[in-house]
Amino acid sequence: MNAVPPNSASLIAALAGVLSDGGLLTEAEDMARYSRDWSGDHFGRPLAVARPSSVEDMSALMRHCHAERIPVVPQGGLTGLVGAAVAADGNEVVVSLERMNRIRSISPIDFAMVVEAGCILEDAKRAAEESDCILPITFGAQGSCRIGGNVATNAGGFNVLRYGMTRDLVLGLEVVLADGRIWNGLKVLRKDNRGYDLKQVFIGSEGTLGIVTAAALKLFPRPTQIETALVGLRSVEDAMALYARARRGCSDLLTAFELILRGGIEITMREGKDFHEPLGKPYPAYVLIEVSSGGLIDLKDMLLSFLAGVEDLVEDGIVASTRAQGERLWLYREIMVERQGRGGRYLRTDVSVPISKLADFVTDALFELGRARPDALPVTYGHVGDGNIHLNVVPPEGMAAEAIEHLFEEAEAEIFAVVDRYGGSISAEHGIGRVKQRAFLDRIDPVTLDLAAGIKDAIDPRHILSNGRILASASALDYR
Repeated sequence: MNAVPPNSASLIAALAGVLSDGGLLTEAEDMARYSRDWSGDHFGRPLAVARPSSVEDMSALMRHCHAERIPVVPQGGLTGLVGAAVAADGNEVVVSLERMNRIRSISPIDFAMVVEAGCILEDAKRAAEESDCILPITFGAQGSCRIGGNVATNAGGFNVLRYGMTRDLVLGLEVVLADGRIWNGLKVLRKDNRGYDLKQVFIGSEGTLGIVTAAALKLFPRPTQIETALVGLRSVEDAMALYARARRGCSDLLTAFELILRGGIEITMREGKDFHEPLGKPYPAYVLIEVSSGGLIDLKDMLLSFLAGVEDLVEDGIVASTRAQGERLWLYREIMVERQGRGGRYLRTDVSVPISKLADFVTDALFELGRARPDALPVTYGHVGDGNIHLNVVPPEGMAAEAIEHLFEEAEAEIFAVVDRYGGSISAEHGIGRVKQRAFLDRIDPVTLDLAAGIKDAIDPRHILSNGRILASASALDYR
């Protein structure tokens, strides 16, 4: 927990003079929407909410906070799930990027766009499409999340299989450092081998090293064809065998390959209006396959030909006849994600293991979870093509809050123990924040920890930026 700086009232009052009109919020009712993240599990009342409207405003703000040792936490769309962007209650100034939301440029020839950090992802994607391009970062929160948060968390999503994580899509960054200096690494170069690639330090740093204010992002030609199929299979093992063949048979046209176990389909049918058994009868495992392309390829014929050649694995399936039908197939997954918690709290995990070990991992993790907590409902789905599985845990209805906390601790420990056995990661895309910090620090080796702490000390020597996220908390007042 960060210490509140002495004379905080006068320090915060001074911030009002740094920002333009409407740039600083201090009333409780005005700050309420900046106090709780999308999950609803993490709450923290800001000391104040600063809303700079330009990189110059941000620079002036951070110079003041650095000089006066005011702790800050950058905030985008508040769609994170690990508590990284929620203030330590009453102790931190939230720095919202929402007013820095311009699209600065789009170049269809460079296949690049420069976007301010507060731009909503869906708006950036729409702007790219208007230039006959795509920005391929895609996931359920894209209507609320902001580009700066995508960069700061190295966001993943459905299209990682083909296009990579956000890290793979960033060409350059503009970052305001803790002391207010502006690092201008905002380039659209595809090849630049001059020394250290400093942008990579800030991607995935969860706001602990600097505040991303703009990003240059890779674009790609907009597909003219998108084909979607949902298939039913006997097991996760068969799903992985299908993936191996799809990766070769569909080549780089394979955009998404999403695994859903039977329980997830049942959630959608129970919670989604007018959603029935998608394939006529139930199957233990399902896969959503999507391929996309431009040019002269007959994509539907290619997908049908591929599926005809894997009848030994696929029990049944449907290929969307229209784009609208394809989007409806995706709703089986999206409704499942929205409704899996029955309207209450549930444990979210976003682990990853080597792709070749994924089927064995799912089997072992579900076994250990069932052995330890047979009262819990596991909901399992994931991005098979990058080894990322969400093995979530829903408590029994009516369970007391204290018992739920104990269930979550025990279930997470069981799942993470299996992840460790398979040489995996406890966070494939959500990050560490505060929620996973203890599990992260328990597993980090001394050399990695020493290097990470050294980077933090070098770039944010007073530890005023997102203190207590990823690494252990340190008092900003103890630093020079």
